[in-house]
Amino acid sequence: MWLALGLLALASASLPVAQASHSDGLYFFKRQLGFATVGLGGMAVITRIEMRHWFKACGVLYVAALLLVLATHTGLGVTINGATRWLQLGMRVQPSEFLKPLLILQAGVVFGRWYTHPAWYRALWVSLFGIGMGAVLTQPDLGTTAICGMALWLMALVGGVTFRTLFSTVCLGASTAALSIFVNPYQLARVKALFLPTAEAQADNYQVVQSLIAIGSGGIWGLGFGLSRQKLYYLPIQFTDFIFSVYAEEFGAVGTIGFIILLVAFTILTLRVAELCTDLRLRLVAYGCLLLLVGQAAINIGVVSSLLPTTGVTLPLFSYGGSSVLASIVSAGFLIRVARECRRTKTTSIVRSLHPDRVKLPTLADRMRILPGKAPHEDTVSEQRPLS
Repeated sequence: MWLALGLLALASASLPVAQASHSDGLYFFKRQLGFATVGLGGMAVITRIEMRHWFKACGVLYVAALLLVLATHTGLGVTINGATRWLQLGMRVQPSEFLKPLLILQAGVVFGRWYTHPAWYRALWVSLFGIGMGAVLTQPDLGTTAICGMALWLMALVGGVTFRTLFSTVCLGASTAALSIFVNPYQLARVKALFLPTAEAQADNYQVVQSLIAIGSGGIWGLGFGLSRQKLYYLPIQFTDFIFSVYAEEFGAVGTIGFIILLVAFTILTLRVAELCTDLRLRLVAYGCLLLLVGQAAINIGVVSSLLPTTGVTLPLFSYGGSSVLASIVSAGFLIRVARECRRTKTTSIVRSLHPDRVKLPTLADRMRILPGKAPHEDTVSEQRPLS
């Protein structure tokens, strides 16, 4: 449903630009539909392979994606609008998009068995995670870095990393983000424009002003599908980062609230899947994929609504871009695979209820009650009884 709604919005938002640049109003829609078809084929493969096999391969896959991200800094990168985030590999690809789901998988392996891994293993992978986010940040791409950082932090919290380490990580991340903002003048200008009146923000935040005009013009019921006025070259990047503005203008508050309800339902379903997981690694992957999809969507909506500074974060399954839609569908595929494996554990759950000597994985609420430095499962081990 999310993907279908996104394709519908893209067909409308990209029509004027596609007609002017390619003499085909459906040019971008057709390409996106092709990418989505490939992605759905990949999803079919992902959902048929057990997660234990993906966990074995994700380390190598993550390193390969990391090397592609690093390649954008070696002169092979393609620069668009001042950012060098793409590689020309027969077609233009954005390696950081493919890095995200692989980062989630490998983080599930690392944090899912945090206290059983040797210190060198933990240090190695935490360093590789840091290198990956640093390489993305210096492209520069603060938005993607923030999403990856939040996902890793949440997974580390659930996985049992001490609160002292987590607090230190927050301080390091905030300091790095602040440094990036001050080093890149355009990022600083976007932050300042967030707190300026609309008239004063026109120069540095023109697209956000036009976005607000689009959202406000939609009213309650919207102008109707295909009837957006702001997409007619008033609103920049109207079918990528700011596609939600066109959607809100055409479908109004009713369509906007409907999409938010869809995101809430997706979140509730994912959290339910996560709570059913008996393998902590699967639970962490579910949380991570939720951040990549719903979390990124929330950030994008916050940007186009002028609640957050402009970050260049796309709206998953809506914004045009082959790498973005493929990575989003892949993330959804891993989430579906996790749900299938959790469904299989219903019998195991019944056995656990009959034999309370089995260990129950902690929920996020349980994790908040665990003292720093303790293994995450120490407070959740039931009273030991012999098996009947």
